[in-house]
Amino acid sequence: MAKAATRTKAARTGGVKKAASRQPAKPTDSKQLDQINMVVRPDYRGSRKLVGKVALITGGDSGIGRSVAVHFAREGADIAIVYFKSDQDAKDTRRLVEAEGRNCLLYKGDIAREAFCRKTVRDVYEQFSRLSILVNNAGTHEPDNDFMKVSSKQFHRTFEVNMYSFYYFSQEALKYLDPDGCIINTASVVAYRGSEHLIDYAATKGAVVSFTRALAKNLAPQAIRVNAVAPGPIWSPLIFASFDKEHVKKFGAKTPMGRAGYPYEVAPAFVFLASADATYITGQVIHVNGGEVVGG
Repeated sequence: MAKAATRTKAARTGGVKKAASRQPAKPTDSKQLDQINMVVRPDYRGSRKLVGKVALITGGDSGIGRSVAVHFAREGADIAIVYFKSDQDAKDTRRLVEAEGRNCLLYKGDIAREAFCRKTVRDVYEQFSRLSILVNNAGTHEPDNDFMKVSSKQFHRTFEVNMYSFYYFSQEALKYLDPDGCIINTASVVAYRGSEHLIDYAATKGAVVSFTRALAKNLAPQAIRVNAVAPGPIWSPLIFASFDKEHVKKFGAKTPMGRAGYPYEVAPAFVFLASADATYITGQVIHVNGGEVVGG
């Protein structure tokens, strides 16, 4: 009877034990994000999904962009990375890509500048003689709970980096993309739920979603696919640089899974969208957010 009662109680409460975490320890500073187990899962095995491809990744020097670069390289692609300031981060990413046996070019510059964006695309094509995948990933944000303190300069800058650059790179890339090429944009969960302290950033990410869907329809007759990945709270150097310690301590805790994600948990979505597995998928957004937003 006692065992039966125990089983009945387990049934009433769901009978589900909390699974032991298989994730790395929660990072306490941005330097820990450089560890390889934050970039790519130790048991991730490439299956030649991107052999012979060339990928241009903005913001590829750290965080999600670095992880995407390494995953793409492990799948056989050569990589070109666009970054803003951190030479060491970019060199570290190049080292990781080259460790996978692939080539990696670095381009330093401000993606808010149209001329730089277009010149970079042209140079990547000249260097590799092809361009297969464009990943518009770079972004910026400056948290502020007081909307009245958000300057027009900041608002313009956020749109220039987070949205205008997507336009510059995408339009120029279309001159060189492989016939079966693709564009993958990084959106965000805040495009769907908003953010009281990232108003300008949330607005740009909403624009990215609409841009993705509209451009996908425009380019579908050419068989150029355009999709997006909308990460939820993901550990990146930007989190430590942008928020105070209290916010960082609670980062990701409100998701149904109760934690923030890691870059290596997002990158496989980019691999899927870039590969032949997704040749009939366009105009879609993959949500990698721990269940914070469902659907959309």
